[in-house]
Amino acid sequence: MVDSRKYIIAFVITTVIFGTAIFVSNLLNQKKLEDVRSIENRVALDILSSETQFALLEETSCRDIGPGFLSKELGSLGEKLSYAENQTEFNTEDIEYLKRFYFLLEIKDYLLMKRLTKKCSIEPTFILYFYSTKDACEDCERVGYVLTALRDKYPDLRVYSFDYHFDVEAINTLVSIYKVKPDLPALIINGETYYGFHSVEELEEIVPSLKELIIRAKAV
Repeated sequence: MVDSRKYIIAFVITTVIFGTAIFVSNLLNQKKLEDVRSIENRVALDILSSETQFALLEETSCRDIGPGFLSKELGSLGEKLSYAENQTEFNTEDIEYLKRFYFLLEIKDYLLMKRLTKKCSIEPTFILYFYSTKDACEDCERVGYVLTALRDKYPDLRVYSFDYHFDVEAINTLVSIYKVKPDLPALIINGETYYGFHSVEELEEIVPSLKELIIRAKAV
């Protein structure tokens, strides 16, 4: 009888512990999901805000266009997307949804800035960066750090990053227009193509438009 009572008590305690663990785990998972959804909602609002701003900028005066115009918004969206990609609770469809919006927003910014710089007779420096998440690409990650350093160094520089294999027709069109080969990473800098890894110093040495940015930076 005593042994039976011990078994019953042990069973009850185990059940309570197990049930409590499941309850706490469900609460934590729910909190994480809510956090991820909150980020998704903020990204959607940022995109709506940016799209509205694009329409306004087309009517703007050239004197209102300063260095790094719109870059902060794109950078913010990129950071949120990077965070979302590292969250295991985000399924593949959620990630693709966010990446699709982000890439399209980048292309909108690129086309808008090309029109604005032409309208205002500004000589811009645009970098289209194509990387891969389909296969291991160590150089892609290294080039990402290089481009971050360049963007911090030259506020006038505009960098747009695209997943080469991502299924978006607009990206496929860019790849077709610039004849980008799958030999990644690839940089399209003002129409010229550069494959493989290049350091900040190497790019400053071999890219004519970056040399112009260096001259401008020294003249300020």
